Amino acid sequence: MDKASLLKEKLEEVLQSKVDEFHLLGYAGVTKDEIWDCVTSHYKGEWPPLYRLVNDIYTLKATDLMNWLTMGAYRGSIDFGKNSLL
Repeated sequence: MDKASLLKEKLEEVLQSKVDEFHLLGYAGVTKDEIWDCVTSHYKGEWPPLYRLVNDIYTLKATDLMNWLTMGAYRGSIDFGKNSLL
């Protein structure tokens, strides 16, 4: 397992908590993978400390996630057909 997989596994409960928050806000199609990909897309090279990852997940705003998804769709890195939010 690589470091990204290990970190994601450690942060499953944090990611699920954020997914639940987005679902309460009306974003029913949000997944843990989308949140993880959005948060980790900002890290270039070395992984940050665990506390920073947790902070970045918990402080992620719905508008930031939607902007990231939209830009990914424009670039072609996110498939419209697979994402129910777009």
